Amino acid sequence: MSLLAVLDEAVAALKASLDEDDRAQGWTDDLRREVQEEISISRSVLRRHGMDMVRHLRPRFDEWMEREGVGPGRLRDLVGDVQRSLVEARTTA
Repeated sequence: MSLLAVLDEAVAALKASLDEDDRAQGWTDDLRREVQEEISISRSVLRRHGMDMVRHLRPRFDEWMEREGVGPGRLRDLVGDVQRSLVEARTTA
């Protein structure tokens, strides 16, 4: 899956309302919106300025999730995929 497709999938999932499992894992509406906005910004940068800009993106979603106390689950896995994809793209850019 391409980097932009991973970002698109994450943005779409994070726009949806949280379910009970998400809330039990530590997600709040504010956190969901903030993470979605950060991923959207990265996506916009790459679309507008090209994939070479990936080397300027410094994703730290894992640290953010840890600080916020978010437990394992579908959204954290999705955000982790975004971070891994961005890091991988940086190493190949």
